[in-house]
Amino acid sequence: MEDVAVIEDPAAAEVSLDPIRSRLLAALAVPGSATMLAAQVGLPRQKVNYHLRTLEQHGLLELVEERRKGNVTERVLQATAASYVISPTAMAAVAPDPSRAPDRLSARWLLAVAARLVRDVGELITGAGKTRQKVATFAIDGEIRFASAAERAAFAEELTVAVTALVSRFHDEDAPNGRSHRLVVAVHPTVTREQR
Repeated sequence: MEDVAVIEDPAAAEVSLDPIRSRLLAALAVPGSATMLAAQVGLPRQKVNYHLRTLEQHGLLELVEERRKGNVTERVLQATAASYVISPTAMAAVAPDPSRAPDRLSARWLLAVAARLVRDVGELITGAGKTRQKVATFAIDGEIRFASAAERAAFAEELTVAVTALVSRFHDEDAPNGRSHRLVVAVHPTVTREQR
């Protein structure tokens, strides 16, 4: 089981968003059968089986084992990941495009950049999974508390200068075996559970 999987297929995204199926995916973070899940979600086993088959057809569940119980074979399934992210690729026709209106100070542009990040990293993970390779990535995540809007603006300016200097120092357009990497730096207000 992966920690996080990216859903790129529109049909799989639609299937995963059904509230019952989403509950089943969460419950199947540990292996379980339709019989076990029926009691948890309060649905008949046949209806749970229907949802499980649908999730399995879209690659969101995998068979762990089959157990013989009398004349019945019980299928034990598990989610393919502990959590899922739906890629903007699933809604390609209306996916955000950061090149449409680049604006470093726009929250909507930041969202478009984040959507591209999810799409790109999702594609990298999918491709790497097929070839059984790892993806070379790096991320920093943290919080900073600014005393004022002026302090935040000063931070953004210094960060821009520092990142620009680093990029200028390490970027080599003519490196024969070089590989391009995308750099995303974002600052946004922290969202707390109480604000949601």
